[in-house]
Amino acid sequence: QVHLAESGGGSVQAGGSLRLSCAASGRISVSNGAGWYRQAPGKERELVAAIVGGGITTYADSVKGRFTISRDYRANTAYLQMNSLKPDDTAVYYCNVKYGSVWYRQGDDWGQGTQVTVSS
Repeated sequence: QVHLAESGGGSVQAGGSLRLSCAASGRISVSNGAGWYRQAPGKERELVAAIVGGGITTYADSVKGRFTISRDYRANTAYLQMNSLKPDDTAVYYCNVKYGSVWYRQGDDWGQGTQVTVSS
């Protein structure tokens, strides 16, 4: 059974930092690819960052230069280092991992995620 568990969220002031973790377990590996998404109240879920293949990364324009995605194969965990946080980064953050050639999480229900709240 596959399980993805996000952690590391919290409340910080603008300019602060957080590191999110996504622990993957079961028959799934972050080595295939991992991504971080976020959903703010009243908005659609959006891709924040992804890492695929040998390390090709993609970032939303709004987080470029501030966020860094990485992964630890041994721990089977993906990370999102978030620096210089802004109030606009406030959202529930979710991770996703490639399961073979497709992303594991599909549809609307991605679980609880981890809440990030940035105050001005």
